[in-house]
Amino acid sequence: MPNSVPDESIRLSIGGLTHEQWDGWSVESDLLTAADGFELELYTKDATRLPAVLAEGAPCSLTLGKDRVLTGQIDEFEHDISRQGVFMRINGRDRAAPLVDCSAPFVSMREASLEQILEQVVRPLGVTQIEVRAAKPKTRRRIQIEPGQSAWEALLQVAEANGLWPWVEPDGRLVVGGPDYTAPPVGVLILREDGVGNNVQRLSVRRSIANRYSQITVLGQHGQYDNDGLDTKRAHLRSVVQDEALTRRGIFRPKVVIDSSSENQDMATTRARKLLADSRLEGFEIRAIVAGHRAGNGQVWTPGQRVIVRSEPHGLDATFFMMARTLRLTRGEGPITELRLREDKMWVLDSNPAKKRKGKKGNADAAFIEMIKGV
Repeated sequence: MPNSVPDESIRLSIGGLTHEQWDGWSVESDLLTAADGFELELYTKDATRLPAVLAEGAPCSLTLGKDRVLTGQIDEFEHDISRQGVFMRINGRDRAAPLVDCSAPFVSMREASLEQILEQVVRPLGVTQIEVRAAKPKTRRRIQIEPGQSAWEALLQVAEANGLWPWVEPDGRLVVGGPDYTAPPVGVLILREDGVGNNVQRLSVRRSIANRYSQITVLGQHGQYDNDGLDTKRAHLRSVVQDEALTRRGIFRPKVVIDSSSENQDMATTRARKLLADSRLEGFEIRAIVAGHRAGNGQVWTPGQRVIVRSEPHGLDATFFMMARTLRLTRGEGPITELRLREDKMWVLDSNPAKKRKGKKGNADAAFIEMIKGV
């Protein structure tokens, strides 16, 4: 981590004009949130007319130093003039905003590929820069878009069916895929009891058993119940995965999920693995506040990065995955970043199965159990 904090300003570019003198600002980015948002604030004594290019819905970008941190649109702005001076606030979101706000067109296909869904649901709303990061996306026999469903909800439904997740990169690209767990950590967060080398202003750890399960069973092609219970002839697909970290502690918390869209064993196993991974993610989170906006290697803090955390009071010395972060500048605290970290290699497990399953076929459950042992 650098010892000095560079004085970097956030620069708003819109319609060929730029501005970088702000009294306060924040840029949020969360892999679990549909559209990342930003807020800019400016106080001045001079009565100022707003430029004509500043309009709701106008495309814009935010840059920190030489690094783009968000590409999107202006959602709303406030221009307040009083005896005390002029106050301006600008809010916006990234390019996922239209997908969140607008309904998807009706789509009903059989054997529809992910690319077809992107073409018929996403591109008509102006999202044209799309990258699919997956070895070989699966297909669903039927993708049904419900009336009134947002385009983002439809996209998320299709992405999850393929074991993927959608998000928007700072340069405006819509990515459907998963994280790179082979990337080296970008920095080290240190919290020692003697204070030597500490580089975090605050570090909190939350652990929870709520919504955490030791075993998840997914039943596919589910039929009706009769007097004898479940019709096992129709509920012939069954996949079970276990969380060894809980079972070693003698904790038994089973959950059964009926997923009629799981049409084969591979889909049922993928669904079970994801549900168990989501359970693990819910049970652990690190929140850290650090000075400045860049990691130890000089990169702007960005979700998807991997970070080493060494905290003696919390008993932590491992690599974690950054799920979200907020870049912020305030009058009282100056430039700071809030980081939200989760367990590493536990989010979106099957985005690139060709690279992950180099061993024997059909051993996905065993590979998953081996991965989570010892956590």
